[in-house]
Amino acid sequence: MKDGPHIARIAALIGDSARAEVLTALMADRALTATELAAVAGVTKQTISAHLAKLLDAGLLTVEHQGRHRYFRLADRDVAHLLESLMNVAFRAGAVRLRASPREPALRRARMCYDHLAGEVGVQFYEALVRQGLLDATPQGAAVTPAGAQWFAQVDIDTTALAQQRRMLCRPCLDWSERRHHLGGALGAALLQRLFDGGWAHRAQGSRVVHFTARGELALRQWLATSPETPPSTALRGPEQ
Repeated sequence: MKDGPHIARIAALIGDSARAEVLTALMADRALTATELAAVAGVTKQTISAHLAKLLDAGLLTVEHQGRHRYFRLADRDVAHLLESLMNVAFRAGAVRLRASPREPALRRARMCYDHLAGEVGVQFYEALVRQGLLDATPQGAAVTPAGAQWFAQVDIDTTALAQQRRMLCRPCLDWSERRHHLGGALGAALLQRLFDGGWAHRAQGSRVVHFTARGELALRQWLATSPETPPSTALRGPEQ
């Protein structure tokens, strides 16, 4: 007897090289046009149209119409989580690119994992939150502690409101390049947006890379060096000030 959903169709769609490049490019939670995705995948506009039609039909992508243009993005966070998991398995199995992009070191340091921070910096953030008692890491996942709720409020993140969303509040997400966890879920997305809004970091154009400003680098080093006995809220509160 065969049980569960039939995964062969989805696996075959993702397994195509051009479609895999398209899906990876959209992991930055940014909508791109068919022309932009054709350049990413290294195929013609006619070919990319056929690929996009298949991904749309399978529910892996959605499309938004603005005038004459169509913008494609990942259908939802479940698709992003699937892709990140595949990247973890591929990296562990040694399926790395023969010729790395010049942006590879920056990508490994800090990047978008759909809508939250990944890479070396993302892992450091998550581990500091746990080390300083703001998150409680368990085999089942992670939870915000009372001290954590108070601290996040100090940096303008309302964990009570986030917990009322349908999305999981905080989810440890295994980082493919670091082989440790970074922070996903609604809290991970809110924290990254706080970094953007506060002027700590910005997304590189046309890439998943996240660059930290000089002010952000300094504040980040100060916060990560904070001992568990010293509240780190001063270092992370209002970097725009």
